[in-house]
Amino acid sequence: MSLELSTSERHASEAPEGQSAAPRPSTPPSSHERPRTSPEDARLRAMLQENYAFIWRQLRRFGVPESRVDDAAQEVFVVASQKLAAIREGSERSYLFGTALRVASQMRRSAVMRHEVGVSTPPEMEAIASRPDELLDRGRARALLDAVLDSLDDDVRAVFVLYEIEELETKDIAELLGIPAGTVASRLRRGREAFEAKVSRLFPKGARP
Repeated sequence: MSLELSTSERHASEAPEGQSAAPRPSTPPSSHERPRTSPEDARLRAMLQENYAFIWRQLRRFGVPESRVDDAAQEVFVVASQKLAAIREGSERSYLFGTALRVASQMRRSAVMRHEVGVSTPPEMEAIASRPDELLDRGRARALLDAVLDSLDDDVRAVFVLYEIEELETKDIAELLGIPAGTVASRLRRGREAFEAKVSRLFPKGARP
């Protein structure tokens, strides 16, 4: 089973501007050239297309430096390809999310990652900010968020990110993580309390950004 994570592969289904979507090449290959797609390959490809962006974001929010996120995402899907038969139908995203948490944790513990970790301004923020002071404010906000997230236990961090940033409902988080809704609520409360405590320490009353 092959796993391709190139940009061209992820966007292979997008048609050029002004043209309708169609398989490529336009002329079907001869029978001896046509690649055979097994059900496993088709399932893995669907997992990749439906979940890659989501997994990429979670890896970034779990402390993987932007320069290493693509490698981390590929590792997640390689693991999934090796364990595909054990992943229940309908639970693909849950499995990928759990794997992403483990991959991120391993990377954070590595010596190389400790030297790489640092707050950088994401390209999308640079594009949005029109003045240096706006960019500085956005950078500070991102630094604050990263500092808060890094202070949370992984289980609390997962719930906090999914609810406050991904804006998922409690029931969806419970299903994704395989935990009761009450546990989600408890972890979310702990995450919010930690967030408020961190902000209060960094910014005295009346001095918040």
